[in-house]
Amino acid sequence: MRTESTLSARELDELEKKYDTSLNTRRTGSLVEKTLYWSMIAFALYHLWTAGFGTPVDHVHMGIHLSGLFFFIFLSFPLIKTSRSLEYHPVSFWKPGNVPLYDWVIATLAMAAALFLWLSWRGLSVFGLSVPEQMLRQGNPTGIDVFFGTILIVAVLEIARRTIGFILPVIILVFMTYALFGPYMPAAILQHPGVDWHQFVNNMYFPFEGIFGVTLWVVSTVVFHFVLFGVVAQRMGLGQFFVDNAMIAAGRYTGGPAKVSVVSSAFFGTISGSSIANTVSTGSLTIPNMKRMGYPGHFAGGVEAASSAGGQITPPIMGAASFLMAEYLEVPYTTIVLAAIVPALMHYIGVLSIVHFTAKKLGLPTYTEEELPNLLKVWKAGWYTIIPLVALLIVLFSGYSPNMAAFMGLTLCIVVGFSSFSKPVTLVVPLALLAFIFWKASPLSGEGFSPTMAGILSACVFVGLMHRSERQTFRSLFDSFHVGVQYALAVGAASAAVGIVVGVINTTGIGFRLGFMVTNGAADMAVTLHGVLGWIPFEAFGQESIQQFLSLVLIAIACILMGAGLPTTALYIMLVSVAQPALSQLGVPPLATHMFVLYYGVISEITPPVCASAYAAAGIANANPFRTGINAFTLGIGKLMVPMVFVYAPTILIVLPEYFTLSSFLQVSVTCACGVFAIATAVSAYFAKPLNGLWRLLMAVAGLLLVAPSLTSDLIALVIMLPVLLQQGVLRFNRKQADASS
Repeated sequence: MRTESTLSARELDELEKKYDTSLNTRRTGSLVEKTLYWSMIAFALYHLWTAGFGTPVDHVHMGIHLSGLFFFIFLSFPLIKTSRSLEYHPVSFWKPGNVPLYDWVIATLAMAAALFLWLSWRGLSVFGLSVPEQMLRQGNPTGIDVFFGTILIVAVLEIARRTIGFILPVIILVFMTYALFGPYMPAAILQHPGVDWHQFVNNMYFPFEGIFGVTLWVVSTVVFHFVLFGVVAQRMGLGQFFVDNAMIAAGRYTGGPAKVSVVSSAFFGTISGSSIANTVSTGSLTIPNMKRMGYPGHFAGGVEAASSAGGQITPPIMGAASFLMAEYLEVPYTTIVLAAIVPALMHYIGVLSIVHFTAKKLGLPTYTEEELPNLLKVWKAGWYTIIPLVALLIVLFSGYSPNMAAFMGLTLCIVVGFSSFSKPVTLVVPLALLAFIFWKASPLSGEGFSPTMAGILSACVFVGLMHRSERQTFRSLFDSFHVGVQYALAVGAASAAVGIVVGVINTTGIGFRLGFMVTNGAADMAVTLHGVLGWIPFEAFGQESIQQFLSLVLIAIACILMGAGLPTTALYIMLVSVAQPALSQLGVPPLATHMFVLYYGVISEITPPVCASAYAAAGIANANPFRTGINAFTLGIGKLMVPMVFVYAPTILIVLPEYFTLSSFLQVSVTCACGVFAIATAVSAYFAKPLNGLWRLLMAVAGLLLVAPSLTSDLIALVIMLPVLLQQGVLRFNRKQADASS
């Protein structure tokens, strides 16, 4: 059953624009608007083509991608975002198409800077200007290189500011200041010889350290495609199919409406690269249902925000950060997916447990059988929407490249959702896709599809054409491409800008210096704390253990603060560049390090005061935004603790053979789940019966000890929990006796 939202589709679009700055653009003149629209379609089709038929050499492809970002952002986003600057004003000489002349000039110069490397790679001689080939300029840039490099640095900072705000550019400017004025740093440990502007531009402009580095490459070749796939698949009907199946799976149980929110957001998170899009898409259906069943608005919004933010750590997409992680660690993509499964489950166990006990505490009803969708009807009406996702995952897990998987997923979305026999012209797409599959399976393509893979994908094409549901128009497909490119603008801008941070770290070694400062600071604090706690006869209270724990806490806080307001992929790139050296000094395995910073970065999505997902959910729930953010943070408390387990017990990540044994994995994962469950009872103040005062505190302490991966702490937790279990059993027994006597 589909429940109508109290907000119209238009109001939901406006709400998404309000909290997702990548969609909040100015109104332009008719000609500029059409130019931007069709340019974005061409941009999306270019990336789709390169995913299937081969990507141009890196500096060419990244130059094209970056020049597209400059064109779209400088023409769509005003210099200063106000309600007036977003409105349409009569066209004048100074504002052709409602875009000021200075934005046209900046966009042109920035695009020229992005494409100049391509044009001058083999040397350039034009209008009396002679530029040697790039290999001869590397390390010794010419004046024209410095000119265009300076423009590029300023331009990427500006597009990051226009799309996601001041936070990231300010952080980057701090790093730039450090690189340029190293000898004048106040602390001796931070001092370095410094670099002059020529050398700085050389490092930032030329591949492959700074802006044209691995971050922009992965975003332009993989991340963009999966953002696009998520939008097209959701608008094709996969999002509603997820919600309906979540209703069937969770709607009949205690706290049904809220559990539907959690499950549907987890499903949607597998294809979405944006927690705000996840919140608005699923929340428009689940939040009104929760309120109707008796949940307070701020709690309903918090459930949706916490669940949607969890989508950014849910395999296989993980907000597209999984592909970057595989690139950085130089491991197969499947390794990242397997490692992320159990930690993601811990997050959802925490959210579902709090939802369950809160519903018990409030005595809220669940859905009746009549209100739930029928399983057969749901699958009969929407089975076809899952074909592109299944094909994408099959290609991905069969060892083919992520961009090939995205290509197959996207083209199958078009076949399934937009092509039909009743519209013969649209059959061009499935016929072309079949030709592509057969070509990839032939010896002519070199290293292509195996016969089995070709057979599976061909079957997906034929089956996808056979369903009888109504197809959408190709205009709707183009609209999906348009929105997908808009979503990708902020990610691309932030990733290009973060390349400067990566370049500064590589140039100055600041990452290791910061790591040394963190561990030294933690060591000083550990000395003090050990003097107070050293009498406790457990290894965890030894000075070295305290130092390691404090180091992790400091790094986690830094990740949450630095990640505020950034897209998942961009915050991951920046955090892993800054925090990874500190964690490596603590002896943390590289995979655990990367997962650690990703988790704490994503927590910023639901950490007040900067928690856009929670604010979007509050808008749908008509609730207090800050209170909604607090609830979202509380509900996501499992995600706050689980990263610590990566560090102390990497066995939970499964894929590290030097740490993994079945017995250790079962002990750590089961006790961690029990600990998250126990903490949920403390947060909701309810177990079998209400929990108050001391009993609630005991469950919280026991939960923390269970999460800690140690047999000793597990046994202590059971001792602490036992009185609570006895008290709850007595209360339950007394209640039954009272009911029986009445």
